[in-house]
Amino acid sequence: MDVASNERPSSGLERRLAPLKALIESRTWEQVVTALIVINAITLGLETSATMMSRFGPVLLVIDQLILVAFVVEIIARMAVYRLAFWRDPWSIFDFSIVAIALVPATGSFSVLRALRVLRVLRLISSVKSIRRVVTGLLNAIPSMGAVIGLLALVFYVSSVMATKLYGADFPQLFGTIGTSAFSLFQVMTLEGWAAEIVRPVMETYPWAWLFFIGFILITSFAVLNLFIGIIVDSMQREHEAEQMVDRIRSEATLEALLAEIRLLRKDMQGATARQPAAADPQPELKLRADSA
Repeated sequence: MDVASNERPSSGLERRLAPLKALIESRTWEQVVTALIVINAITLGLETSATMMSRFGPVLLVIDQLILVAFVVEIIARMAVYRLAFWRDPWSIFDFSIVAIALVPATGSFSVLRALRVLRVLRLISSVKSIRRVVTGLLNAIPSMGAVIGLLALVFYVSSVMATKLYGADFPQLFGTIGTSAFSLFQVMTLEGWAAEIVRPVMETYPWAWLFFIGFILITSFAVLNLFIGIIVDSMQREHEAEQMVDRIRSEATLEALLAEIRLLRKDMQGATARQPAAADPQPELKLRADSA
């Protein structure tokens, strides 16, 4: 998890924590944490089996506790390295909350929290970059969904009023009120039993009712819902481009730091060369010998 900036360590504490920071930000560390999360997910699933618990119960519990200790050590290490930056990163807060819930004693009135240990598996969201990108894109798309949700609500309200007026008298169980009409239309939108349970019975009394329901399906299931998909895909694309921009900026910053080091080293070498005494000129000595001869 990249939380801190790429500034060079200036204080003694930062210099001492630099190796730990390099370890935390390494690819190997990320793979180890991901592997521990997957192993923990498997052990938590095996604990639901009475047969596996009777055979390997103590072993599974020991593995679970060891992995929890590893998660705690990892969180403490990240807090030590990033300090305040740790609390400015939403994914770090998410990881901290998951581990903190697992540390609550699952006894007495808190015994229900034992089932929440499986939430540790959700750390895969923050550990795997591709999953994290999908979730971030989905969360970023929520504000843009407001207009689409408003449009869908408007279509539902208008359609519910129309269905209640048209079919409520003969089919009160389906369209007797706006509420029941909205629920029936929601079932139509999901295409779950819409023909056999709703539309065909209505068409026995109102043969042209299919025009209303087909139009509703085209507007909601195919048009409006595709807008949701488009917004989510666009948000994920923008998130991917933002990550690429951040990686490019970091690469340029690293290159600039390397070039600065090279320039400083070259300047030091030039200064050292300038301070060296000039070699004695052998020409005067040769000329003196020639004159004496």
